[in-house]
Amino acid sequence: MIDDMLRTPEAIRDAERWTAHNYHPLPVVISSAEGSWLTDVDGRRYLDCLAGYSALNFGHRHPTLIAATHAQLDRLTLTSRAFVHDQFADFCRELAELCGKDLVLPMNTGAEAVETGIKVARKWGYQVKGVAPGMANIVVAEGNFHGRTTTIVSFSTDSDARADFGPYTPGFTVVPYGDLAALSAAIDENTVAVLLEPIQGEQGVVVPPEGYLPGVRRVCTEQNVLFIADEIQSGLGRTGQTFACDHEGVTPDMYLLGKALGGGIVPVSAVAADTDVLGVLRPGQHGSTFGGNPLACAVATEVVRLLATGEFQRRSTELGARLHAGLRSLVGRGLLAVRGRGLWAGLDIDPALMSGREACERLAERGVLAKDTHGSTIRLAPPLVITEEEIDHAVAQLAAVLAG
Repeated sequence: MIDDMLRTPEAIRDAERWTAHNYHPLPVVISSAEGSWLTDVDGRRYLDCLAGYSALNFGHRHPTLIAATHAQLDRLTLTSRAFVHDQFADFCRELAELCGKDLVLPMNTGAEAVETGIKVARKWGYQVKGVAPGMANIVVAEGNFHGRTTTIVSFSTDSDARADFGPYTPGFTVVPYGDLAALSAAIDENTVAVLLEPIQGEQGVVVPPEGYLPGVRRVCTEQNVLFIADEIQSGLGRTGQTFACDHEGVTPDMYLLGKALGGGIVPVSAVAADTDVLGVLRPGQHGSTFGGNPLACAVATEVVRLLATGEFQRRSTELGARLHAGLRSLVGRGLLAVRGRGLWAGLDIDPALMSGREACERLAERGVLAKDTHGSTIRLAPPLVITEEEIDHAVAQLAAVLAG
């Protein structure tokens, strides 16, 4: 009788009936959220330990970001790039300064930022490096996840992301992630860029070997190749630094940013690089109707200002240490391994106990939301506003799930 009064089952049935099945969501239907907590249509609360794959680094409905959104909604939401609006310059300048770069090119989604990076790198290769027309090549890594457009899945090694979407776009060489020798050997006179995630998120929060990123930077400099860092998930405070590359003192030639840049409110992405790279673009050669729109810029400027204080990087470092200590205590008690940095962790569950999907379902039953990937691995990426008590609660619920 009680189940008949719940709204969740019907809402899930409707979603299954009317949408393409490109996702396999947990059986939870969210209706409101605040900070680190979500509430479903039946009034049950959940601790969010996924944060929209890092799109919600600042939590749900951060008051500063919500205020900026409301203020801009009352003034101007879209002009297209046919005109300049009064939020544009501040956003581009402040993000460029945060990145230590000359220029910013705003787009919308992370995949658009990656596509932009690929196009800019190829154009740079032809116009600056002198690569023969049509021969530009980009070196990428196995286990990558950079988005789901046709070009991007062309160099994916994930069969679910790639299969049956061909013919595939040429111009990419795939090498093992973390293998500097293989990467170096793959570079030739036609190589225009190396495109990497400083930490591979979708693969299970895989941190490369120490010295790998500095090695990539050195090789790219020596070979006159652009180093493009996809910091769409790993950047903007997630790992305890502004960018994951900062942990090893590495500055790429180009940052690809997204997710948290929109504050969990609007899709915002951007490419940041110096003039000698982004300056190859000329009017009419690349664009986006909604890219850099006034609403997006108003929200993203406040995101940049929150990061400029350093508060969220410190929170990620300090609270991340607590999270990882708690998770490491479960190794040998149902966990095989724990990886990650800051408030970002990949957990390998003993497949003899359960799959990653089953673990996430059991966590949801206990009021904690996380996401599985690649079989027995789950990912934790709570909002950076999470508290010590909430971290301890999440770890305790995971321990209970593993204990059966």
